[in-house]
Amino acid sequence: MNKKFIVAYKGTRYNGFARQAGDKVVGSGIQTISAELELAIEKITQQQVRIVGAGRTDAGVHALAQVCIANIDTQIGNSGLLLALNNKLPVDIVIKSIEDAEEGFHPTFSGKRKMYRYQILNTTVSCPFVAEFVYHFPHKLDVEEMKVAASELVGTHDFRAFCAAKSNVLKKGSSTERTIFDIVVARGDDEIIKIDVTGDGFLYNMVRIIAGTLIDKGLGRGMPIAKILEMRERKNAGKTAPASGLTMIGVEY
Repeated sequence: MNKKFIVAYKGTRYNGFARQAGDKVVGSGIQTISAELELAIEKITQQQVRIVGAGRTDAGVHALAQVCIANIDTQIGNSGLLLALNNKLPVDIVIKSIEDAEEGFHPTFSGKRKMYRYQILNTTVSCPFVAEFVYHFPHKLDVEEMKVAASELVGTHDFRAFCAAKSNVLKKGSSTERTIFDIVVARGDDEIIKIDVTGDGFLYNMVRIIAGTLIDKGLGRGMPIAKILEMRERKNAGKTAPASGLTMIGVEY
């Protein structure tokens, strides 16, 4: 039956969550989170399975609660399976929970809200203890201006300008309309600026482009948000911020 997994991982050394050609071939240099999970399941159950996740996080992106399913035929209980699989996984991937999935449940299509966090270490010099989880940006950012710009992105809009040019959505001519329910921008005592974005779904690189655009606003530059949305051209939005600062927080169902 389908098992529902909640998985946390540090994505630094991986080529993203979703399977890629050659990611199960030793020495290929290609590593994905899905392949590591599938290999661990095969070692424990002697079954080849396919992991289906709630989102395709990019290379270098992290997750606190990625949701995924796999069809596994086993007599091992969920608690025993959890311990066994975590024993086989690399230290930078942890299955937080396993439960039987409800009939008809799909990690992507059953989701109502997805939450991502982008972190910017806004200090003159970096910090080795957080470097893999932030984008170190040494130039002072005006968080109040970033908040104003973020509020203008909330709502249902055509986010074509915030979509990477190589996206399959653009190639297929699919809709680039998405709804952002909330964006919270806050600077902590540690000088890490957190950008928490909640939406019904996201385009390829959308959150990282939002982060890059808000950085522009924090520097007092760039086109007005309303104009960026209206013109629907990628060149008008900010740069795609580095993957290291992005973490998938979770999915609401």
